Amino acid sequence: MATEQTFEGMGAAGPPDPGGGNELRPGRGAYDEIRPPPIELIDDCVHCGFCLPTCPTYTLWNEEMDSPRGRIVIMKSGHEEGKELTATMVKHVDQCLGCMACVTACPSGVQYDKLLIDTRAQIERNYPRSMQERAVRRLLFETFPHPGRIRALAPGLRLYKRLGLDRVVERSGMLSMFPRLKMLEQLAPDVALRDSFKRLPAHVPARDGNPRARIGVLQGCVQRVYFGDVNVATARVLHAEGFELEIPSAPRCCGSLMQHTGFDEPAIELAKETIVAFEGCDLVAVNAAGCGSGMKDYPHIFRDDPEWSERAQAFAAKVRDVSELLTEFEPIAKRHPVNMRLAYHDACHLAHAQQVRSQPRKLLGDIPGLEVLEPAEWEICCGSAGVYNIINPEPAAELGRRKAANLLATNAEAIAAANPGCTLQISATLEEMGRPLPTFHPIELLDMSISGGASDPLGLAR
Repeated sequence: MATEQTFEGMGAAGPPDPGGGNELRPGRGAYDEIRPPPIELIDDCVHCGFCLPTCPTYTLWNEEMDSPRGRIVIMKSGHEEGKELTATMVKHVDQCLGCMACVTACPSGVQYDKLLIDTRAQIERNYPRSMQERAVRRLLFETFPHPGRIRALAPGLRLYKRLGLDRVVERSGMLSMFPRLKMLEQLAPDVALRDSFKRLPAHVPARDGNPRARIGVLQGCVQRVYFGDVNVATARVLHAEGFELEIPSAPRCCGSLMQHTGFDEPAIELAKETIVAFEGCDLVAVNAAGCGSGMKDYPHIFRDDPEWSERAQAFAAKVRDVSELLTEFEPIAKRHPVNMRLAYHDACHLAHAQQVRSQPRKLLGDIPGLEVLEPAEWEICCGSAGVYNIINPEPAAELGRRKAANLLATNAEAIAAANPGCTLQISATLEEMGRPLPTFHPIELLDMSISGGASDPLGLAR
């Protein structure tokens, strides 16, 4: 077990500083009064070190301040009289993937997820980032949470790849000078235009007129454009299992991507739209791990809002990952064989943040002919982590190669991952390694099994 260290005097390690100034504002502590990281949650950490072996950045750099307990020391220091946010403090918080493996490992029940959300929001409000850093973040959040804007980019990206311009650019070596741009280029999927414009009906009645429950289905932002087939499969499986479905086109985004990165004001507005959109549903099904994690955390971000606090609590109680929801009900749809050797990847925001591990394995295990393989180091993040792989491409790429190697070591024919960011990261890394494998969402495999290979038997995609 590593020895406990304190923040003061610690040297920096890992990637270069992200930029920005040092001192910002005099006054009482580094935080403003808007939801600072609660000191009582900070004090739950006893600095035992059980989190260290599961923390991706600690395993990369062996740096105390890039471990969960080290970052908690940083968070606590921000409460000290006269303390100000510094470049070093911000750097170590920025370098956290937010994978929440520490939450799974912690014997003291430290709620690191809540502490990180609050601390990052404080940083984005109160720390003067460089113009470049502000521009990168603005570009990301003016694009990804807007499905219409992603769709507008899809034709150009497809043409770029179809004309072989990506290979020309790669051979030129230009992207090596711009690692963030290179990562974006590698992650961009080659999606057929008809797929990026798929639409689902707003309402799908139960197949026998007697619904088992009324389920709201979140379409998501990146999910609905780049992974429309996952949404179609989700609707088909839920319909086959006897549910009535509400599939609103709005909200365009649930806000989780921004919530996890510290942009709390736009995240809160999108959270309100999401709550309103699904208040009439019995349960809300989510097929993107990051979205489900963020939506279940709505009560935390609304904890000081008397108008929305109770509504957020009621809403979060209804949110289920689609695998979680399906295992709460006895299956009624027949499963047909899907003969495949499949490596299951645990998306961090599903396995750690939501503690959903057995449910997707149960669904996959019930499919005849499907052999589910377990890779080593399931608890270590693949490096995607929302927009982390774009903001911090070097450590993300290293983690991606580590994850890909573990998945390949299973000798699987395909991979299952329940989060779009993980799918993009793993697929791009395998492609770069020259060993591509098909990657499915678990719900797509269940859809294959229930449909028996039929093409859209329920006619839900239009």
